Amino acid sequence: MKKSKRLLLSVLVTFIIGFILYYVFLPPINIHSFGFWVYAIFLLSIFGIINFSTGIFNIRNKEFDLRNKNNYLPFIAPVVIILGIMIINFFNGPFFRASKYAHRIDISNASFTDEIDEVDFNTLAIVDRDSSSKLGDRVMGGMGELVSQFDVSYMYTQINYNDEILRVTPLDYSDWIKYFTNRKEGIPGYVTVNSVTGEAKLVKLNEGMHYSENAMFFENVYRKLRFRYPFDIFGELSFEIDNNGTPYWIMPVLSYSGVGQREDIGAVIILNAITGESTKYDVKEVPNWVDHVYSPDLIISQVDDWGHYVNGFWNTIFGQKGMKMTTDGYNYIAMNDDIYMYTGITSIVSDESNLGFILTNLRTKETKYFDCPGAEEYSAMDSAKGQVQQMNYTSSFPILINLSGRPTYVISLKDDAGLVKMYAFVDVSDYQKVVVSDATGGISNAAYNYLNNNGIIRKGMDTNILVREIYNVIIDGNTYYYIVDENNNKYRASIKVNSNKLPFVKVGDSLQIAYSDKEVREILSIK
Repeated sequence: MKKSKRLLLSVLVTFIIGFILYYVFLPPINIHSFGFWVYAIFLLSIFGIINFSTGIFNIRNKEFDLRNKNNYLPFIAPVVIILGIMIINFFNGPFFRASKYAHRIDISNASFTDEIDEVDFNTLAIVDRDSSSKLGDRVMGGMGELVSQFDVSYMYTQINYNDEILRVTPLDYSDWIKYFTNRKEGIPGYVTVNSVTGEAKLVKLNEGMHYSENAMFFENVYRKLRFRYPFDIFGELSFEIDNNGTPYWIMPVLSYSGVGQREDIGAVIILNAITGESTKYDVKEVPNWVDHVYSPDLIISQVDDWGHYVNGFWNTIFGQKGMKMTTDGYNYIAMNDDIYMYTGITSIVSDESNLGFILTNLRTKETKYFDCPGAEEYSAMDSAKGQVQQMNYTSSFPILINLSGRPTYVISLKDDAGLVKMYAFVDVSDYQKVVVSDATGGISNAAYNYLNNNGIIRKGMDTNILVREIYNVIIDGNTYYYIVDENNNKYRASIKVNSNKLPFVKVGDSLQIAYSDKEVREILSIK
């Protein structure tokens, strides 16, 4: 075969295979991506194999010609690429760039009590992801017309939505057949679970979502974004809703040094799940309603680099002075209309204690370190389970709160069905201080039991009041009593605090209460 025809055939076959692979695997066309180079090396190999197999056969002599060195040239390129990546990454690695690794994230020191407000149990996101998933499945199970066509996605993104703390997740097509039978109308809605009350809802849309994770062709959200932004390296996709309840897909755009090193985020793509319209924002200009720009895994990776390389590369090998790392696991805190991730910081020498905590805004990456030595999260979980070990409950990952000025873990203890049976409060600085209370009394009452048992209640938080006004209201299906005392102080109490006494309280009654100090004081107990 003539050289020109052989080259044309090799290019044509490689192009066809390359397009099919691009359509299926969606690699970015970006030299900083490992995925791109894997794709490129594979195509070069395909081209080399075709060119080699058509070039070694000499038609005139009807024999194989293995001596032509030009037939081997396409196989040299992948080797050169791999060696090039290794050299570039070596010089961009921590051996030469330890300072840049250490400063992938800016971490400032902060005071726990100054930065984290006293806990408000009416806004504490106690319902975790596993419980949210079970609640969402139950809601979907009651929708007979939808349950055979759609599944509930695994996402359950934690968001702040109009002063409510929710986990939100889209419905998705059950399989490819359901996609074809329902694609015209689209996906009818999404599920929200209130992380405070556990109330789960199926929100139905006036117009269905046409772009999702398991849709096919160009309605697949990844393919839609890849062909719109072929040069961007995508991060971890999340699902959110804006302040009007409109569903969006949030796709961070990653940036690297070298090939796949020092990962960060430089931009964010926001795609309307209904219309498919998308906008790319610089990371500093992302709309405030977006809560998830930086993934917890990325933040943890950057914090670990900060802890490892803060004193240089050689310190990681000799001496290991001041080296820190994150503990296993993380959780979320909702503050200031944003979602924050926190995780413990411990010594590089593995033990069961924390040096402190980091708190990161997942929209802005603002990160603060709190010097609060105490129990590592899993030690606190074991301590809580140990109080009721005969019940064989499982423990949720702790929520970190400010309770009466002290860092405290709140842990839910669940039965085999995933139902919360007890709340455990564990002192961070001393995980031997743990009190477990029955969940039926409410979390506020559990907090009071913990404070009272450990003598932590501050002066002035246990007092007598004279009722001047009292009102009862229903919020999200729960009864609350609002009380004004003789000094015009305002209080709020859930019916769960004392269901035998509160309904009969009237103006002029004297009450002995314990409360948490806020603008409207939360009553923790009534005697």
